[in-house]
Amino acid sequence: MTTSQLISEIKRKKSFLCIGLDVDLNKIPKHLLKEEDPIFTFNKAIIDATHHLAVAYKPNMAFYEAYGIKGWKSLEKTINYLNKNYPEIFTIADAKRGDIGNTSSMYAKAFFEDLGFDSVTVAPYMGKDSIEPFLAFKDKHTILLALTSNKGAFDFQTQKIEGKEVYKTVLETSKNWENSQNLMYVVGATKAEYFKEIRKIVPNSFLLVPGVGAQGGNLEDVCKYGLTKDIGLLINSSRGIIYASNETNFAEKAAQEAEKLQKQMECILNG
Repeated sequence: MTTSQLISEIKRKKSFLCIGLDVDLNKIPKHLLKEEDPIFTFNKAIIDATHHLAVAYKPNMAFYEAYGIKGWKSLEKTINYLNKNYPEIFTIADAKRGDIGNTSSMYAKAFFEDLGFDSVTVAPYMGKDSIEPFLAFKDKHTILLALTSNKGAFDFQTQKIEGKEVYKTVLETSKNWENSQNLMYVVGATKAEYFKEIRKIVPNSFLLVPGVGAQGGNLEDVCKYGLTKDIGLLINSSRGIIYASNETNFAEKAAQEAEKLQKQMECILNG
């Protein structure tokens, strides 16, 4: 998917909502555990109930890898279902990969070619040669961890080296990599006060923003400093939407929570 296609979908739906499909069998409605594939059944129901409100879905790989081959098959069925039935939806493999060049090439092939995701999250710590193999894929997007929403982000990301915070160095350095136009960045909503500084470095790039909802991030604060003329934000909510109910009406309740966020986004876009 091209960036222009994503922007068009955001404007059409008046939404920049991304829904995280982080499926924990201990949290999904108990009646689904009787299904042959409870993970896919849960995902399908959530997707069908919310696709008109969201522009992106983000399965976190850990929640599938934890269940071995069965979990991986559920992931494959989920992405195939999205690509077949809702091809206008932007898909994100939340994998946080990042390794030496030949290994990264294989990770990129797995997520972009085999599974058919539009994007994948990657860690920048190993530098340019660990990221450029992902950037080489046309109309695919690499979402670089810049400033994350967890408490441990302060251990390294905001520390200063020669007077500059590490996350700023990541942003500035990445702009010089080959095919850097295919980069997006992860910036946590719980770090809303940093968005003004981030936009000075990457004024037009899309930012994937986790942390709204269960982690306490504020949508208005993020948008105040993060919005661009082409929106430039994908706001992710996972637990607050998909686990809104553990009853048989779980998908309906998820849609209600998603609509609350979408309506807030619509108001912000209408300004």
